[in-house]
Amino acid sequence: MPGRVGVWLVGARGSLAVTSIAGAAAVRAGLAEPIGLVGETPALAGAGLPPLADLVFGGHDVAGTPLAKRAEQLAQAGVLPATLPAAVAGDLAAADAEIRPGATCDDGRPQADTVERLRADLVAFRDSNALDRVVVVNVSSTEPVAAPRPEHAGLAELNRALLSTTDVLPASSLYAYAAFTSGCPFVDFTPSTGARLPALHELAGSAGLPYAGNDGKTGETLVKTALAPMFTARALRVLSWSGTNLLGGGDGATLADPRAAASKTESKRRGLEGLLGHPVDGRTHIDYVPDLGDWKTAWDHVSFAGFLGVRMSLQFTWQGCDSALAAPLVLDLARLTARAHQAGCAGPLGALAFFFKDPVGSTEHRIATQYEQLCAWAGGLG
Repeated sequence: MPGRVGVWLVGARGSLAVTSIAGAAAVRAGLAEPIGLVGETPALAGAGLPPLADLVFGGHDVAGTPLAKRAEQLAQAGVLPATLPAAVAGDLAAADAEIRPGATCDDGRPQADTVERLRADLVAFRDSNALDRVVVVNVSSTEPVAAPRPEHAGLAELNRALLSTTDVLPASSLYAYAAFTSGCPFVDFTPSTGARLPALHELAGSAGLPYAGNDGKTGETLVKTALAPMFTARALRVLSWSGTNLLGGGDGATLADPRAAASKTESKRRGLEGLLGHPVDGRTHIDYVPDLGDWKTAWDHVSFAGFLGVRMSLQFTWQGCDSALAAPLVLDLARLTARAHQAGCAGPLGALAFFFKDPVGSTEHRIATQYEQLCAWAGGLG
């Protein structure tokens, strides 16, 4: 068994992190059913995953809202059951005590200093809680697209560059760097750069650490990965696939910035073209609607051609609570990655593609095939 596992959440005071912490506490206390937790299904029963009772939460965040207050806000919004914040108050307080100030860029200090501070936080968390391992999971806001500098492609070059006062890495990559230098696996639930740099891939390999990502697959893209294989299996040609996403909450506010939205839409587009085997017309729009709060609505229009070129279309609407959809995935990923680490896996975990829009280590996007690959891989861990 992987033993006691730390789950270190980057963005620990956000809606997704708080829902994950409160949800894990509710399920292990018998206050809620494990709905949405793939790790609790019979298909993964033999994988030897750490039980929810063995998870200890902590994290980094630049915000200061106490977890109890954030949980109350989520309950008022209908994301959490009304009585849950009080019922899991002890778990929230314990996690709150383990949250440390997050990383900020452009502070005039060498980023090597920031990495060392983050690394020290991870080591202290692991040692003070007598944890067998710690998995770092990035659930922070999506970053604007960042183009890595080619001169920093290698690990040695990157190490030298981090000593300067010029910012070299986005914050998500600083967290990945700190994780790997602390002996911790890393999971990127966002489309941010994270561990997707040659130097960080090299670092993870040399440290014998697994990592997974990118961009958790929770709503519209989940439907796409189920529907798109239908068209290819029946030899129907998709001509265009357009979508509009309406988001509230913090994620919606972040994605109101076109630079951050570009990272999300590119992640969505790569997956669709991989599923269909060819480029398609159409765009994905992301609009911020504050009134929606923690809920999101997606509407898609698919135009396709059938026999003799007859034009047809399909439309669907997806409505859901993003935090409630994503939280069980975060818990599954933390447990699966911890088990992979314990089993000696290193590098990108392509078998976890099932959970992501733009998976590292895999070019497979069909959800049914991803699920089969996940179950086969997890079964081999037992």
